[in-house]
Amino acid sequence: MYLFLAFLLVPIIEIALFIQVGGLIGLWPTLAIVVLTAVLGTVLVRTQGRMALANLQRSFAQLDDPTEPLAHGAMILLSGVLLLTPGFFTDAVGFALLVPGIRVAVFRYLRSKATITHFQMGAGAQFQSRPDPFEQDEVIDGEFTEVQPRKDPAKPSKWVEGPH
Repeated sequence: MYLFLAFLLVPIIEIALFIQVGGLIGLWPTLAIVVLTAVLGTVLVRTQGRMALANLQRSFAQLDDPTEPLAHGAMILLSGVLLLTPGFFTDAVGFALLVPGIRVAVFRYLRSKATITHFQMGAGAQFQSRPDPFEQDEVIDGEFTEVQPRKDPAKPSKWVEGPH
């Protein structure tokens, strides 16, 4: 029902705003504003998206919960879609989602409405740790030659002198 209302109300709001703004400033300035917001939005989404991706990679590297960086990335992606959609209302919502404080507030609200019943990391059914490389039962057979240190350590070897 909410999706139906969004698809019904958003175009009506956009059309009304286009008529009002176009009546105040004219056709060409209105179209210029729409194009300008799309270009500016693309630049902002690109820079914020890079930061969100870096935060997501950092959370994966530190084995932290990636929920918040993923949510920020999704909201930035939604912001980009809204900013590329022609219209003043969608641009306002898109620019609002680019503000980190608003994204944090939206994330907290959505997190308060969600109930997590199960959480699992990894592809398997249970957590499996890496085997300790020193506790392996494999025997590796090999040969070795003992190398004696040089008698004159002050004189460098031919390997470090370089080509002549």
